[in-house]
Amino acid sequence: MNIEQMLAVLDPEIVSRLKTAVEIGKWPNGLVLTAEQRQICMQAVIAWEAQNLPEKERSGYIDKGHKEEGEECDSHVPEPEFQPIRFV
Repeated sequence: MNIEQMLAVLDPEIVSRLKTAVEIGKWPNGLVLTAEQRQICMQAVIAWEAQNLPEKERSGYIDKGHKEEGEECDSHVPEPEFQPIRFV
């Protein structure tokens, strides 16, 4: 079975089960995934999501936000002026 055939049979429920298996390291019946199975499941989930979900709904998506010209992040705190350490 090639990747296109595999992705054609996947649906959201199967992908959800694969994601859970990757997260907890076990199949729904309690058997432990091998390292190879975990890797294959992860690749299948990523490939399916890339074809079927918008970017914001995919696993691992990080919203980087957008800033206008000259706008600073909320967490930006100016560095205090440098003060040398004085030993007494």
